[in-house]
Amino acid sequence: MLKKYLFVFFVSMVPLIELRAAVPIAIGMNLPVIPSYVVCILGNMLPVPIIFLFARKVLEWGTDKPIIGKFFTFCLEKGHKGGEKLKQKAGRGLFVALLLFVGIPLPGTGAWTGTLAASLLDMDFKSSVFAVLFGVILAGILMGLASAGVFGAFGAVF
Repeated sequence: MLKKYLFVFFVSMVPLIELRAAVPIAIGMNLPVIPSYVVCILGNMLPVPIIFLFARKVLEWGTDKPIIGKFFTFCLEKGHKGGEKLKQKAGRGLFVALLLFVGIPLPGTGAWTGTLAASLLDMDFKSSVFAVLFGVILAGILMGLASAGVFGAFGAVF
């Protein structure tokens, strides 16, 4: 049983798939729903502080390097431009925008991307982590419901 929980924990840490894949895997392994959900959230949130504190610094460090410099510069410029547009549109609702961005269970909209975006947007650490945490919780609920067939049953009824 511990091996299954560890597997789900590590899957939830993988970029791009994160908790979105870990929750259905846990349900497919017949693990108890609530404990596996908590394990998935913990695994998904573990890299968040590290990403927030160091990803931008790594990108800035790599801008003048011969092989990776152009790509890192592109990432920083693209993130800055997109962040400014989002700040103008969201205004004071930046917390909610980040929460919904992370909470929508689509590839590329998870905790890793959301945390990097928060770092590039110069959001403060505490509000970024809470927005990502609530987004991860929302994504986990949506994936749990989808894995249980709730959306399929809802579609069949209507």
